[in-house]
Parts: sequence; C-alpha cells; structure tokens
Amino acid sequence: MEYIRRNQGTCSVQTRVELDPDHTIRKVEVLGGCNGNLKGICQLLAGMKAEDAIARMAGTTCGSKPTSCPDQISKALQEALERL
Repeated sequence: MEYIRRNQGTCSVQTRVELDPDHTIRKVEVLGGCNGNLKGICQLLAGMKAEDAIARMAGTTCGSKPTSCPDQISKALQEALERL
C-alpha cells in the first residue's frame, strides 16, 4: 500500500511510504529537507514495523520547531496504518 502525505512545518515538503499488509515498511521517500540525512533514515526504516518506527520518531523536534522530518515520517506512517 502506498501513502503520500504533505509535510507541515519542515523543510521537507512530502513523505511517501509503502507498507506491506503486515505493517512492515517497504520504502520511505522524503522530498526536500536534508538530503543525505533523510536518505539514511529512509534506508534504516526499510524492513522495520511501522509501529516501531513511529514509537522511535514521533515527537522529535528540529531546533525550535515543534516538529521535524522524522516526526513527519511518523505521522505519514500512522496515517498509512489507519488506511490499511
């Protein structure tokens, strides 16, 4: 299942996730933001259960911002799970 979410409050503008029916993350792609860091995060997430990734990244902030790219990824994963 593919889900695309428009990011809010970050330099990145969009997160695209692909989930298997058992909630395993197949792929994550983030448009914009810190390219190298986000590529690394996306590679680490592949094969992880969405619930575990959400637990690790939800609520992460960036500087004085109340959110971050990892937090936005967690939101995309949560919304994708709700649609499975």
